[in-house]
Amino acid sequence: MTPSSQRVYALVKPEVLVWARTSAGLSIATAAKKAQVKPERLVQWETGQVRPTINQLRKLSVAYKRPLAVFFLAEPPRDFTPMRDFRKLPGTVAEPESPQLRLEIRKAHYRRDLALELFELLGETPPAFSARASLSENPEDAASRARRLLGIAPDAPASWRGPYDALNAWRLSVEQLGVLVFQARGVAVSEMRGFSIGETPLPAIVLNIKDSPRGRVFSMMHELVHLMLHQTGLCNFSEDPSLPPEERTIEIFCNHVAAAILAPRSQLLEHPLVRRARRPREWSDEELGTLARRFQISEEAVLRRLLILGRTTERFYRAKRKEFLKTYARLAEGSKHREGFAPPDKTAVATAGPAFVRLVLEGYHTERITASDLSDFLEVKLKHLPKIEAAMATR
Repeated sequence: MTPSSQRVYALVKPEVLVWARTSAGLSIATAAKKAQVKPERLVQWETGQVRPTINQLRKLSVAYKRPLAVFFLAEPPRDFTPMRDFRKLPGTVAEPESPQLRLEIRKAHYRRDLALELFELLGETPPAFSARASLSENPEDAASRARRLLGIAPDAPASWRGPYDALNAWRLSVEQLGVLVFQARGVAVSEMRGFSIGETPLPAIVLNIKDSPRGRVFSMMHELVHLMLHQTGLCNFSEDPSLPPEERTIEIFCNHVAAAILAPRSQLLEHPLVRRARRPREWSDEELGTLARRFQISEEAVLRRLLILGRTTERFYRAKRKEFLKTYARLAEGSKHREGFAPPDKTAVATAGPAFVRLVLEGYHTERITASDLSDFLEVKLKHLPKIEAAMATR
């Protein structure tokens, strides 16, 4: 038997191959390189001139981050509804999402679908997300209502040991409202700080794990407000005057409510430093740092609150914001050269989130899903399961 006669060709539709590549955001040249095949050969597969072998299809599966079974569909599936992009300025052509961002958007939808299936397998009803907001209401009122629902005690932030304690506490409080909170890896902060999926039940928020913990806390609250407005969106929290009026109004509202949730008006105004400031004034870095540590938010968020509450000037805020942006750019540039390492068990919990991990563990221990399913759903080898369970037991 000759080697060629042993080849098994895949009975796949060319249009499905095209969909799998384009939905991953890959060009012919990039996809061919990832799949270790000549571009001309990939074109032949996509035009139906020849068929790939099963082994070649497996390489495409890895390159496109798609399950092998997807390639055998009778027709291209209809992907999720495109997100409203709050990053795009009018009169400009939006940059296409990077393959990494497209992958994270797919992952978020996939995990949410899995969570809904797990609830059904367990015979449980997903929690209802009932928090609501309206652009016509006072942002301070919306923030007060959200803060009550989240259940974070007024003095709690002062007792947290640091930014990561704050991130974990806020994340748990948001998930208790019936929201899944995931974290994306491999996406530049300059491209995405957060996005939300407004479908119910189980809406989802995705944070950028490369962002600072305080930055992620603000992103989480910003996206929570989008969910309260019944919106799905991809954000970088810009209030650029060049944004379309409706988008700018929404982003300003979400930023205002998010900051007010994290630093409530009464608590901020009662702080000794602020109480002494009867009129708008400039603030030292030391003062901003003190307030940032008290509320476990960024100095920029503190200063923005002081501006809204009439304790600083627009001119001072704009000048300081330029400094903050330069600092963020330096930190982002530095992070490109630092490859941090986190143990697989910690990465699994950090990216999938406590609520999703609990569902998967419950499905596994009640024998609704297999060990292989658990490994796939959490993207971790089974040997790390004891550490994951130990970590979840402390939360």
